[in-house]
Amino acid sequence: MPQSSVGWPLRSLLGAVPSPARQELLGLGVRTRFEAGEVLLREGDHSRHVLVLLSGFAKVTARTENGEESLLAVRVGGDILGEMAAMDGAPRSATVTACGTVDARLLRPDALRALLVRRPEVHLALTAIVADRLRWANRRRLDFLGYPVKVRLARLMVELATSYGRPTRRGIELGCRLTQPELAALTGAAETTIHKGLRALRKEGLLETGYGSAVIRDLAGLRRVADLAEEG
Repeated sequence: MPQSSVGWPLRSLLGAVPSPARQELLGLGVRTRFEAGEVLLREGDHSRHVLVLLSGFAKVTARTENGEESLLAVRVGGDILGEMAAMDGAPRSATVTACGTVDARLLRPDALRALLVRRPEVHLALTAIVADRLRWANRRRLDFLGYPVKVRLARLMVELATSYGRPTRRGIELGCRLTQPELAALTGAAETTIHKGLRALRKEGLLETGYGSAVIRDLAGLRRVADLAEEG
């Protein structure tokens, strides 16, 4: 939920770097736009450019060994995409698809590397983001083993709210719209179980859900269900 003074989440690259470095970053590459359903990056591709999202949101998915598609994460304006392939040259590890209109800056890998040399503050911010994403993945794995589905769902909702949510009169509106199958993928649960979990959280007055949308009505209460310490 915390936003930088320029409107991007503080945990995103554009929200984390200081203004001079941000302006330099925004001056690199070319501006590009993706419409809903367009693929920004494709799993297995050997391209090496990076994308810095300016607005909109996208979903990160990958194929499992049995060929099914699994949702790994969401990315919103301010986030960087494709940095792993840009740095190590390996094939893309996931597919990124636009959900609605997405505006971005497209940077070649050499431009990114040169910026990281000129601007150590950008290098530090990118390193912190990579570490944060690793922690996110580790938390999901540990949650699968240690908590029932309702708690896993509450923990995911809290994390999405604190990372991407925006305060409204009704509560904290998630900055990304996820379907029940996608929530099931992120929590390692069956879709029917997610349906029951959402119904329980709604009944307790902790959240409201619509078609692919959610509003957190009581973040403190949701944190208690999630077995998370109070903020601050």
